Amino acid sequence: MAWGGRGGFASADARGAWQAWGGRAEGPSAKANGEGESNVRRWYGPEGVPSGWGRSVVAVGVFDGVHRGHRALLETAVERGGALGLPVVVVTFDPHPGAVLRGTPPAVLTPLERRIDLLGGYGADAVCVVPFTKDLSGRTPEEFVRDLLVDRLHAAAVVVGEDFRFGHRAAGDVAELARLGAEHGFTVDGVALVADGETITSTRVRALLAAGDVAGAAGLLGRPHRVEGEIVHGAARGRELLGFPTANMDLAPATAVPGDGVYAGWLSRAERSPRGESRWPAAVSVGTNPTFDGAERTVEAYALDRDDLELYGVRMTVDFTARIRGQERFDGIDDLIVAMRRDVERCRVVLGVS
Repeated sequence: MAWGGRGGFASADARGAWQAWGGRAEGPSAKANGEGESNVRRWYGPEGVPSGWGRSVVAVGVFDGVHRGHRALLETAVERGGALGLPVVVVTFDPHPGAVLRGTPPAVLTPLERRIDLLGGYGADAVCVVPFTKDLSGRTPEEFVRDLLVDRLHAAAVVVGEDFRFGHRAAGDVAELARLGAEHGFTVDGVALVADGETITSTRVRALLAAGDVAGAAGLLGRPHRVEGEIVHGAARGRELLGFPTANMDLAPATAVPGDGVYAGWLSRAERSPRGESRWPAAVSVGTNPTFDGAERTVEAYALDRDDLELYGVRMTVDFTARIRGQERFDGIDDLIVAMRRDVERCRVVLGVS
């Protein structure tokens, strides 16, 4: 089904090339896009850790999605930090290890800055972003522990998932980490990524999204799945032919996008508007515009009953609430318009708006 226009998955501006174990010191805090402001410290590279940083409780993982299983791990880290009177530092990796080890990154559930904001919102005092490189993947478990956890972060306690692996060829596991912890003076917790008795993984979330089950994905994440991108000019079919002007999103290449179809959701400014209005109920189309013989996959959102929004060049987010239907090809524009009107009415019901 096409709602006109062109969204595309063109590359977003890169943060710049990482150097192994390099990076820069703490940067400005960003807003958590609906989860409130995050004042978490941000260290881009282990060398960004301030000199003289004292002992800390360290949680280690990729944390893509910061889902409910991750939050079980973070809760344990926060408990350890409270008991010891120490700050909680989360170590995350960027790019995703899969991009380096397998050459194909998995779809990204949470871009780096949003991931940091969410981690801060769930109790991290600081987040250290470690560049994942071939050099890092080739280090022994002992080198990883010594160079990062001991020499940089002065870990008093380390919290990881129970299936955590580290070091060259994933030689280290939780038992090896505990052995090294005994040598270097820190305790280790291997936490099951479980919520309500259910094991939760980022892979499961991605699979649900690919199938279009955004409600199921939200259940694992603990919030609706969100994508973010700049609004760009498209073919203007939505405004000129169909009567439903859409915001066409330019997303980062590896963004996790739900399967093709029509969704109810919320369209929001990534940064709050000084005029106050920044969030609208929306019908969201994901797909290749088959009615117009499109080939490029797009994401475009229609803010219900709004044809006055000027959003070109603005960074926006979409939160996916429910799937309305799958992608369809229609015989003509009239049939498409009828379907779109029906979609919009179903979105109103799902979102609880008049």
